[in-house]
Amino acid sequence: MQALFAQLLVGLINGSFYALLSLGLAVIFGMLNIINFAHGALYMMGAFVAYFLLQYLGIGYWWALLLAPIAVGLFGVVLERTMLQWLTGLDHLYGLLLTFGMALIIQGVFQNYFGSSGLPYAIPDALRGGVNLGFMFLPVYRAWVVIFSVVVCLATWFLIERTRLGAYLRAATENPTLVRAFGINVPRMITLTYGFGVALAALAGVLSAPINQVRPLMGADLIIVVFAVVVIGGMGSIMGSVITGFALGIVEGLTKYFYPEASNTVVFVLMVLVLLVKPTGLTGRAT
Repeated sequence: MQALFAQLLVGLINGSFYALLSLGLAVIFGMLNIINFAHGALYMMGAFVAYFLLQYLGIGYWWALLLAPIAVGLFGVVLERTMLQWLTGLDHLYGLLLTFGMALIIQGVFQNYFGSSGLPYAIPDALRGGVNLGFMFLPVYRAWVVIFSVVVCLATWFLIERTRLGAYLRAATENPTLVRAFGINVPRMITLTYGFGVALAALAGVLSAPINQVRPLMGADLIIVVFAVVVIGGMGSIMGSVITGFALGIVEGLTKYFYPEASNTVVFVLMVLVLLVKPTGLTGRAT
């Protein structure tokens, strides 16, 4: 029974990363219609920025949670202003190809300088240790990752779906000409939205660093699964991506316990089944 709960915990932690990453992808696709294949590389950059802050400036984990997303988010703003904005109005395929190329370049640069080995990043002192729940030992840092991810996902959903800023943003994607008539700078809003989605990926990278170490290919290992999560949840659906991310993490954990051989493919099997039954995803709407 302890092994079952342990796998459920691992699945819930993986689900936290799936949810955070798919949330950023859903924000970018839902608001900007860009399939951001560079998301995994930007997730990796978040972990590396946290590593650089600690190694070269002595800035620890708590400040890295704030500074790394800001730094990588600004990098995303530059990418959007210099490259992605020229794809406005074109087919989604162009954005996918461009961001795929960007991902290969970013990962190649980091791999050239740091190799493929993982760099250690220590768990902060306040989150060391664990709690004995009787039926299992719960590491404090892993519990923190789950709780923090849930809070960030809910706050992002509230910002986009329940605030005036989110309403402006959704209106700008559907009818930019009308929104401009109200004096709103639509291009700036789109750029900041892309930067925000990228910052969410970097935040997931900082959370992941103490668990998975800092590696140039850490995003490449994850991005295909995260895309499957977004497809199952419904492309562009904020809450659909979040719920699906956590749910698939748990399904993956249960599969590792009951039938480990299928744990690496269960997400893709579910994706195929969902696409056959409901091509728009579980919460997506037909356009």
